[in-house]
Amino acid sequence: RTESVSDVSLIMLLQFSLGMFLWLLYGLYIQDRILVVSNTISFLTLMVATGMYMRYRKYGTSPL
Repeated sequence: RTESVSDVSLIMLLQFSLGMFLWLLYGLYIQDRILVVSNTISFLTLMVATGMYMRYRKYGTSPL
C-alpha cells in the first residue's frame, strides 16, 4: 500500500535468489523434478520481488 521498500534488504533478496538458483541447478544436475519445479517457482517469485524492490525504491538513496 505504501510502496515503500525501506524494510527490505536488497542484499538479502540477491543472496536468497542465488541460493534458489544454485538449488535449481543442482536439481537439474541430478534430474530431480521436485527440486526443479519448487526452486523454479521460488526463484521466479524472488525475481518478481527484486523487480518490485527496484521499482519502488526511492531514488537518491543507496540501493544497498
